[in-house]
Amino acid sequence: MSLHELTEDQREIRDLAKRFADEKVAPNAAQWDRDHHFPRELFTELGELGLMGVCVPEEYGGAGTDFLTYILVLEELSRADAGVGVTVAVHTSAGTLPIINHGSEEQIARIVPPLASGEELAAFALTESGSGSDASAMRTRATDDKITGAKQWITNGSFASTFLVFAKEGDRPSAFLVRSDAPGFAVTREEEKMGLNSSSTADLAFEDTPAERLGEPGNGMRVALRTLDGGRIGIAAQAVGIAQAALDVAANYAKERQAFGGPIARLQAIQHKLADMQTEIEAARALVWRAARLKEAGKPHTVEGAQAKLFASRVARTQTGEAIQILGGYGYTKEFPAERYYRDAKVTEIYEGTSEIQKLVIARALLGEAMRG
Repeated sequence: MSLHELTEDQREIRDLAKRFADEKVAPNAAQWDRDHHFPRELFTELGELGLMGVCVPEEYGGAGTDFLTYILVLEELSRADAGVGVTVAVHTSAGTLPIINHGSEEQIARIVPPLASGEELAAFALTESGSGSDASAMRTRATDDKITGAKQWITNGSFASTFLVFAKEGDRPSAFLVRSDAPGFAVTREEEKMGLNSSSTADLAFEDTPAERLGEPGNGMRVALRTLDGGRIGIAAQAVGIAQAALDVAANYAKERQAFGGPIARLQAIQHKLADMQTEIEAARALVWRAARLKEAGKPHTVEGAQAKLFASRVARTQTGEAIQILGGYGYTKEFPAERYYRDAKVTEIYEGTSEIQKLVIARALLGEAMRG
């Protein structure tokens, strides 16, 4: 699957995202990482270009393109700065699209346009301190459309205006929308992280916080799982972008670094590393594009999304490490971005479903009831 298979519109939007990433994101990424700075103004600019609502229908203020085009944008933004990439990914596929998929016409018309324009940001609040992979163990409760509880590690948490929050009514979770200015809502902590330092990861608290139901009562797990099915494809694209950035810096360094009488690109050991990096990245990209096309076509994509995320995240982690190895001592310093790529890559194996959960999803589809035996 190559760039030649993209439509003209897909290539144009990808090129727009690439130019923006190269001109506005990449030159600032190292400083944002050092300062732990969330570049809020950048997302307003992305919104003006239509890149905060790439696959949101035009009637709701989006660009009206397809899901693969959105995935192409995520890869380019993540290549420049993975923190920016995950902000857009969660805002779009975990925050905005579920409202379109499960909301009433009135909710969509009222809430989605400010999100699609980048005027506001969205967040997805599922994880709690005692319920990560086991989401059904959540303790947050909803009674009479008011939520009480706490959520942890919420991407965009300190800056979002609209939160998709999951809370139990009786024994079954339901999905709700909560506004950041709602009474009883608070951001209680901004997390210090290993990487993705230009993104926001926050803990949230709700105390009798007014909430607006999204979809049917007791339908929360269906909303959450459907959202994660698509969100995993976005995180896989983020992983591909990180890995591509690592390959680019390693290849350029190999051409310029002189040792043993010439550029180290002459050395077979370096050539083999770079060849393996490029091959695995292209394979990961193909898996991501396949899953995105299935989702866009309305076909089952749970397994394909899990495969894309499982493989692409592993490629990102291992090949960012190989980039550091090629750069040698320089790779271990902050003079080059390879160490940042390495730190940013690891979390792609964790959030929106750990690699172990992806393997479980794939195995269930492969083995069916035999797994229970």
